[in-house]
Formats: sequence, C-alpha cells, structure tokens
Amino acid sequence: MSDQSFDHQKLSNRILLGLGLGLAFGVLLNLTIADHEWVRVFVIEGLFGVVGEIFVRFLSMLVVPLVFVSLITGVSSLSDPKSLGRVGGKAVGLYMLTTGIAITLALIAAVIVKPGVGANPAPAEEREIAVQPSFTDVLVDMVPRNPVQAMAEGDMLPIIVFAILIGLSIALAGKPGERIGQFFSDFNVVVMRLVGFVMLMAPYGVFALIASLGATTGWTTFEGLMKYVLLVLFMLVFHAAVTYSIMLKVLTGLSPLIFFSKMRAVLAFAFSTASSGATIPVTLRTVEQRLGADNKVASFSVPLGATINMDGTAIMQGIAAGFIAQYFGVDLSLGQYLMIVLMVIMASIGAAGVPGVGLILLAGVLASVGLPAEGIALILGVDRVLDMTRTAVNVTGDAMVTTVVAKSEGLLDMDVYHDGKHGSNEPLEGVTRRDG
Repeated sequence: MSDQSFDHQKLSNRILLGLGLGLAFGVLLNLTIADHEWVRVFVIEGLFGVVGEIFVRFLSMLVVPLVFVSLITGVSSLSDPKSLGRVGGKAVGLYMLTTGIAITLALIAAVIVKPGVGANPAPAEEREIAVQPSFTDVLVDMVPRNPVQAMAEGDMLPIIVFAILIGLSIALAGKPGERIGQFFSDFNVVVMRLVGFVMLMAPYGVFALIASLGATTGWTTFEGLMKYVLLVLFMLVFHAAVTYSIMLKVLTGLSPLIFFSKMRAVLAFAFSTASSGATIPVTLRTVEQRLGADNKVASFSVPLGATINMDGTAIMQGIAAGFIAQYFGVDLSLGQYLMIVLMVIMASIGAAGVPGVGLILLAGVLASVGLPAEGIALILGVDRVLDMTRTAVNVTGDAMVTTVVAKSEGLLDMDVYHDGKHGSNEPLEGVTRRDG
C-alpha cells in the first residue's frame, strides 16, 4: 500500500527506545544535577523544552488539515448507491453508536478513577481556562458563519460540520463531484504522508518530553501516568469484551466466543501494525471466510469502519482529556463533557486508520474545551503501546458491526460462522504478514 510506506514497526521500536532513554536520562538528571542553573536553563528548558514544544506544535499543526480533508474524503466516498442505502445506514448508525458508548464509558471512568488528581506536584500552578459557552451556544456555533475563520482559529466543531456538508455535496453532485472527490482523495494521501513525516520525529520528541518530565517532576506524576495507562487498557478490554459481546448477542443471537476465536489473526495483525487501514485486507478476509459475511456487506462495511469507527481512539481521548484536565486542576463542566463526546464522535468519521492520528485529534479535543495542548506531553511517551491496543479494539468493532449488518440482511452464512475449522490459525487466503 503506497500510503503505508513507512515502517511502523521500526518506528514503534524507536519510540519505545526514546521513551526508555528519555525516562532514564531525565530521572538521572533529577537525582544528580537538575538543580544546577545551567542544566535547567540550557538542557531541560532549552534543549528538551524546545524539541518537545516543536513536536507538540507539529501535532497541533496537522489537526485542521487532517480532520477537514479526511472527513471530506470519508463522507464523499459514500457516493455508491448501496452505501447510501439500508446497509450503509445500519453500518453508520452502529459505528456511531459504539463510538458514543466508548467515549461515554471513558469519560465516566476518568471522572470516577481520577487518574490525574494528585499527579501534578505543583498545584499552585493550576491552569485557568476561559469560560466556555453554554451547550446551546455550542450547538448553534457548530454551523460556521465563516469556515475560513474557523479553520484559522482551529475551531473544530464548525470545521467538522462544514467538512461533512462538503463531503455530502460531493457525493451527490455526479460527475463534477467525482472530479472534486478525487482531488480531495489525492489531497488526503498527501496529508497522510505529512503525518508520516511528523511521526518520524516522534522518537526524538518523546525523548525530549519524557526527559524533561523525568528531570522536573517526582514519583507522583509517574504514578498518575501509570494509573492513566492501566485505566485506558482496562477500558479498552472492557469495551471489546463486554460492549461488543452484548451487542453481538442481543442483535444477532450469535456466540461472542466463536466470534473472538476467529478474530485472533486480525487482532495480532492490528496490534503489530497499529493501523486499521493496514489491517483492512486481513479483516475483510476474516469476516468473509471465517465469519461468513457476504462480500456485498463486508466490502462496504469493513473499509467504512476503518474510516469512521474509532472506538479505541475515543476511549483514549476521553480518558486523556480527563487526565490532563485533572493534572492542570481544571474542572470540566457538563457542557464541556458533552462537547468532548460530540467532538470525538464527529471527528471519528474522518480519522484515518494509521498510527499517530489519535494524538493529533486529541490536540483538537483539548482545544475544544480550552485545555492546553502541551498536556499531550504527559501521555505521549506511553501512547504507542496504547495505540497498538486500541487499534485491535477498532478492528474488532469493524468485524462485529459487519457481522451484525450481514445477519440482519440475511447475508451471513451461518454454516461458516459455526464451522470450527475456520477459527484455526492457518493463514488466510491471499494474506501475508507484510503491509505491502
């Protein structure tokens, strides 16, 4: 796949190496010479601060073009008549429902567990944010008076609404729409290549951010970070094992145990690549050859899910927003929580299924409720492992929704679904481990 030319496995190893080295170096400084003026000015605030800030700014830079272009591309791809029909409506509805459940569970977990409370050793430096508008004002302001101004100011909800409307218009505009749609499709490839370039900086950005964190903070921050990691992992597993199982059983009557036993190869591939897009061939063949979904449904629902179904990312963003708010001592209002829910659900429509996109979208989520984007630095170093896990959750949701839709349309081969030999670990026909 041309847009997947970066070696994400090597990048993953480098990010983890940067995390380990940065943590070790930062802690070493903290225990030895961090109190010296020249170390603080030239190394911690100078070198580490500049490199880390530049990387965070690169992530923030990508938010508007990534969301705008990928949303238009995703929505305009629904131009095929069957995509706009009953099957498409069911798939889109279920994807939006699971994402809504995911972000809601994540925010509830963050409020109850409070992973960021007490993590900041300097409560006197709590951040104050601007007073946020009421929820009714948010609903009205979703429709932009000036889309260009919204983009310039990074006002994400109006950008998302405008992009969806443009995408729908392209999908319904016939031949002219096809030409414009192809332009945005090509533009999306370019933007994703830019994402790839920025992610190549991630090992160095992670090293600088974590080294700075380790040199200036104590055990309380890392204790809070571990609470964040464990909470995200727990909620990811809970959502996949409980939410998906309940939905599959209630909507189809099928056994979740059979479903998960046949998803092992997909989960392994998704975890190793951290890319829903790269996993599409494996997911598609699994739902057809092992779960029994007809190609009429699977060929539409699986690629659509890789585009708009970001349950794992939603869980990360919800808990991360709560963690960062708690770290900076910010009490989010009900309206702000609802804004996060809306933001995540709508942004997931165009979130590309490649590594690193969740962090970029998180910058937009933080900005939408007035939280500082530099809060991403707190979680950036540990995000790679979480990224791999949430990708596995995302592709599980793709397969579950495809199975439900196929069953509802009478296009699920029950003999294949219940055939035990299709759940073995033999290679799927035409699928290799390499992400061409």
